[in-house]
Amino acid sequence: MLTHSSATMASSTRLVAYSVVLAALAVALSPLSIPTGIAKVSPSQHFINVIAGALVGPWWGLAVAAITSLVRNAIGLGTPLAFPGSIFGVVLAGLAYRHTRNIYFTAVGEIIGTGLIGASVGALLVAPYLMGKQIALTVLILPFLLSSIAGAILGIVGLRILRRLGYLR
Repeated sequence: MLTHSSATMASSTRLVAYSVVLAALAVALSPLSIPTGIAKVSPSQHFINVIAGALVGPWWGLAVAAITSLVRNAIGLGTPLAFPGSIFGVVLAGLAYRHTRNIYFTAVGEIIGTGLIGASVGALLVAPYLMGKQIALTVLILPFLLSSIAGAILGIVGLRILRRLGYLR
């Protein structure tokens, strides 16, 4: 019989394990990106964001996105735009799933978080201050939206499979 503390520890261990696997998968899929000017859009990251948002929640998902962005940048598969292009989407996806348990709202959270908020932060803060480049907001919104929509669709498929297998509650 599991005590409360051992059940909590098992739950924490599961969150860590899922998060590590999701971050590793996101990095492994990183070469499947599309260069669009100064950004590299990665539908696979948005797929992972939707899965992470539902499977590990917004805050563990944030850790997955941040670690993935760090590793992608370190190995030359990403740009600093990977940070706003992933962290806002996974947090909104996770919050949407936490409050609704609806996989479609989870996907919409990813699209809004990445396609609108992430693109805005990327164009207004990251590009000029971290990359030394001025970029029009409209230049990032379209590729970020397209990438997040493609990834969100894949994420819906993935979540449906995970739900059918009993990994989502």
